[in-house]
Amino acid sequence: MECDLPPKTGTSFWRTSFHGVNALSGFGILSIPYAVSQGGWLSMILLLTIAVVCCYTGILLQRCMDSNSLVKTYPDIGEIALGHKGRILVSVFLYLELYLVATEFLILEGDNMEKLFPRKSFVIAGLKIGGKQAFILLGAFVILPTTWLRSLDLLSYVSLGGVLASLVVVASVLWAGAVDGVGFHERGVLLNWTGIPTAVSLYAFCYSGHAVFPTIYVPMKDRRMFPMVLFITFTLCTLNYSLMATVGYLMYGENLTSQITLNLQAGKLSSKIAICTTLITPFVKYALLVTPIARAIEDRLHVSKHRLISLVIRTGIVITTVAVALSVPFFGDIVALTGSFLSSTVTMVLPCVCYLKIFKNSRKWSYELLCIVAIIVAGSVVAVTGTYASLKQIIQHL
Repeated sequence: MECDLPPKTGTSFWRTSFHGVNALSGFGILSIPYAVSQGGWLSMILLLTIAVVCCYTGILLQRCMDSNSLVKTYPDIGEIALGHKGRILVSVFLYLELYLVATEFLILEGDNMEKLFPRKSFVIAGLKIGGKQAFILLGAFVILPTTWLRSLDLLSYVSLGGVLASLVVVASVLWAGAVDGVGFHERGVLLNWTGIPTAVSLYAFCYSGHAVFPTIYVPMKDRRMFPMVLFITFTLCTLNYSLMATVGYLMYGENLTSQITLNLQAGKLSSKIAICTTLITPFVKYALLVTPIARAIEDRLHVSKHRLISLVIRTGIVITTVAVALSVPFFGDIVALTGSFLSSTVTMVLPCVCYLKIFKNSRKWSYELLCIVAIIVAGSVVAVTGTYASLKQIIQHL
């Protein structure tokens, strides 16, 4: 195995752990209280279950990568396991997930900017546009130039602040509850069966970091320690998610919105800190999300060296995400759809399928094999039921 002898140079254990925590520290933290309000207190057991499952499937990805020294990315694993069609399948799921997350960033910008500046409007091309729609357009206009950059090194360094941003938001919410007078008096419900599909979909979205795991695994100095990296990563993130879920549900109960920042009292310093921290992330991460999509299109069309065509492609991607964000501006429903249809497939189903295909000659019936099959079945159920519930909600809101 390639990981038997650690290389003399590479990324340290703790730096790799930091990258892992940062990969999972996204804006899912904003929706985790809403997820609990949908499923009830007992649904948090499913949060812990999904964390354990996704940590284990991350280990399966590591085993797949160790089976062939040429494997460097998630699509590489798909190709080794399922051939060229496997690469295409994995790539489609990953790029579609990136696209929807970029769209969610714009909706996030619109919602929180409207919270900061209510009843504001702008005149664009002679048309008066106000509210969330105006801020979505304004956010896209500001973000657009970052997508034209060839080198995203600076944005990559800034985006590492995802861990800090999550901690700041949690601290601001705690401050709002303990100091600003909101309190922790809501009791909530123990279990809400009808909301379980939405809750599970949002939980799955929070742990969708598998596309990044190969990237942080390859340069690791001692790859034998990667399971411990995953354990630390998922433990810390689960503690953070659980804290936010508990505090948010105790503060607002059944009145929670899809983003807890929208529940915070307007005008309070803690609210402004939380919202401003939330707004920074899309500005630095949006380009990091759409650039892989743009490069894949450019490579496919063989126009990567044509600067003008590259600008047109990247601008076109931004325009389409704006169109989707304006047409379906329902943050919670879009995140739940992403979590159910894409995240559950990428984090649960595909790692197990690829592992079984790569090691088909050496596998034998065991408890681990039964667990892998159970994960495939459970992930498929989450994908089907969650996608149905999300699409139903979106159609009802249109």
